[in-house]
Amino acid sequence: MNCLEIKNINYSYQTLEAETLALQNISFTVQEGEFVSIVGPSGCGKSTLLNLICGLAKADTGEILLNGTKLTQTSAHIGYMLQKDHLFEWRTVYSNVTLGLELKHHLNENEKEKVQKMLDTYGLSAFSDSRPSQLSGGMRQRAALIRTLVMEPDLLLLDEPFSALDYQTRLEVCDDVHKILKEQKKTALLVTHDLSEAISMSDKIIVLSKRPGHIKSVLEIHFDNSLSPLQRRNAQEFPSYFNIIWKELMDYEK
Repeated sequence: MNCLEIKNINYSYQTLEAETLALQNISFTVQEGEFVSIVGPSGCGKSTLLNLICGLAKADTGEILLNGTKLTQTSAHIGYMLQKDHLFEWRTVYSNVTLGLELKHHLNENEKEKVQKMLDTYGLSAFSDSRPSQLSGGMRQRAALIRTLVMEPDLLLLDEPFSALDYQTRLEVCDDVHKILKEQKKTALLVTHDLSEAISMSDKIIVLSKRPGHIKSVLEIHFDNSLSPLQRRNAQEFPSYFNIIWKELMDYEK
């Protein structure tokens, strides 16, 4: 079943001087429970596409459907993780995680129990009363992910959420996030500049061209399901996938 359908999306930036076509005839689907990455050169419209999906911007033409329903505004069924974790220093880890539930007046006993279970499961229960500054970068990202997941989104948008982490922490957090999303059976769409990250985490990769961004290719990724993202990097299939995508990205003019 398709969770997300993108149909013939076009989008232009409007300025006083000119109109710039950013995305051109974008169409693809994301199936329920699938992890899909979008890669492409800087400025090709990757983050813009996420903004269109979550309703922060409106396409010139085309349709975006979530679970078969056309999206016309922001949706509570979509979660969005940005490059920065945006945890509030004046709130504890627990109160940061529960912020969305508080704002929607949904922080009841059942939700509190669910939050505590997630903090226990993902190694943050001992830091519930800590401030974000007392956490490592990887722990902060786990907290931000839990804050998003407790809202039970049908679709999770990830806009380079690991880019601010050092390389070792980034590898560890990729493993953590991938495990959490698979356990939760969540559908996710990741924007990243890191090809290795995309290959190691994804079921499918969409390659965008330079601006105006259009889809150059869609690559299905197949690994042993028991492998973590870190283990996939050492799998024999990995170099072939990397070379295919690298060639697509280097061949912008064709």
